[in-house]
Amino acid sequence: MSEVLREDKTLFSGAGSIPVPVWIAGTAIMATRCLGVMLLVNELGWMELMNFIHRSAQAWDSTLIFIASQLIFFIELRCAIALMRGHNWGRWGYLVSQVVVLVYMFVASMGWVYPELFSIVRDNGSQVVQSLLAQKLPDILVLMLLFVPQSSRRFYR
Repeated sequence: MSEVLREDKTLFSGAGSIPVPVWIAGTAIMATRCLGVMLLVNELGWMELMNFIHRSAQAWDSTLIFIASQLIFFIELRCAIALMRGHNWGRWGYLVSQVVVLVYMFVASMGWVYPELFSIVRDNGSQVVQSLLAQKLPDILVLMLLFVPQSSRRFYR
């Protein structure tokens, strides 16, 4: 047992060298995604969650969007771990995933693509844009932590 404790096999062995903005951004990505899933499961309940999955599996297009949403979730988690390890592709991957989510939610909310599995229901386009930006504000702040501070940019060189 003492040999296990002596070996340094942590996920982030050089945690002291990670800049604070990168550490906060990576932790925020993982925390918000996992907490969001837990809150969704809590709000829907077990039966309604099963109904949601069942309704998503009724047609090919909604099934593909549901599977894509799960892939985006795992890609975001993988990018969070990668960016905390110092891989530059982690922050760019997170940026690309956020752009994909933003574009899909805008297009689905405007009614230009069916099924509108993940959409915002509003009266007009300006309300959709305002609501979408309000929902994506935490992700925009995380992206700013990854790209704006000098310590974050230097960490990825």
